[in-house]
Amino acid sequence: MLLAVMALIEKGELQENRIYFDATLTEAFTRQFDKLKTSTDRNNPHWPYLHLRSSGIWHHHPKPGQRENCAKMALSGPGAIHKHIAFVTLDDELFELLQSSFVRELLKAALEKNFTIDASSRKSILREGDGWDWLEREAVVQDYFAMLNKELRSEPYTKAAHRRLLQSKLDNRSEGAIEFKHQNISAVLVELGLPYILGYKPAFNYQKSLKTTILAHLAGNQTEIDILNQSAEAEPNSNTNIIDWGSVLDHDIPEKVRAAAEQARPYLACKPNYAAKEANNRRLGEQGEEFALQFEQYRLTKLGRPDLAKKVEWTSREQGDGLGFDILSFDPVENKELYVEVKTTSSGKYQPFYISDRELTFSQEMAASYKLYRVYEWRMKPRLFILSGAVDDYVSLRARSYEARFS
Repeated sequence: MLLAVMALIEKGELQENRIYFDATLTEAFTRQFDKLKTSTDRNNPHWPYLHLRSSGIWHHHPKPGQRENCAKMALSGPGAIHKHIAFVTLDDELFELLQSSFVRELLKAALEKNFTIDASSRKSILREGDGWDWLEREAVVQDYFAMLNKELRSEPYTKAAHRRLLQSKLDNRSEGAIEFKHQNISAVLVELGLPYILGYKPAFNYQKSLKTTILAHLAGNQTEIDILNQSAEAEPNSNTNIIDWGSVLDHDIPEKVRAAAEQARPYLACKPNYAAKEANNRRLGEQGEEFALQFEQYRLTKLGRPDLAKKVEWTSREQGDGLGFDILSFDPVENKELYVEVKTTSSGKYQPFYISDRELTFSQEMAASYKLYRVYEWRMKPRLFILSGAVDDYVSLRARSYEARFS
């Protein structure tokens, strides 16, 4: 049965963690059965579909009103399955792991050889050309999340110490290679909308299988999910009393990278949307806007226009949060008004942000007088970079919500 499930995943016929007892599954089971059967075996796919529930990885989901009957259901024919069971799910972590061809091949080899596969054969299956094998990726992902969790909790750690300790678990990898793999992990997390370690700038040319390793790690570690959720929703601390305003502005805006192709199947049901949760963190947004307001006052004063600095208006607070911008400021060179939208994150400068349809349209219509201030690393040493003009000139936009009308 597990071989049949893996075959369906490999063919792209099982893209969601829901395994139905239907013709697709039973036909896949028959193909595997015909390869392995003996003269005494019978092609009864309903047996493993029922019995695998005792494995701890195979979970029956009863149909409405059938929970009690499903729990008591004894071994019988396919009719009992159709009557009582809606579908089966695997453990989230296992389902994510099975998206990797290396893991599938290893598990198939283990099943077909009755777990007698030797260490050299395992290594051969797990290795991807000259790249990092699965076990190495597992080790580096676990190490990365250990550091990220400490960073989100504001606990001290040293990246160099982590790299040196990690070397003993890897296949003769240099510290530079480890650091670059950590940057690859940052890139995957950015694409998933999750926070990343601030000192590891995202490097987007990563192995495709690295994303599968990360998704499997998240699926199997609910504590990671909890920490990410708590971090995005936590009450932020104000940093404006200790700011060196002369070093706040970052002149290097993030480069626009090629968007990675989305997988056809949905990602983890339990994956947190860190960027969305930060966008809904009103206190974080307010503090970021106040930070940008004070920066504008500092900037205009340094340019010799303290009179304009006094006129800078926190518009979203004074007039409401629906105008398409947050702060009304001024350009002293061209002697015109500037409309400033502020987006704030506790994560790094590559962290995705949310922008409303109204805000986007305003940036396009008022491009000559519009700026988006992206405030980042709020908890550590907050800085900002500036996008001047229409926002979609700088970023790739992806629709995440829709208005639903009864019409």
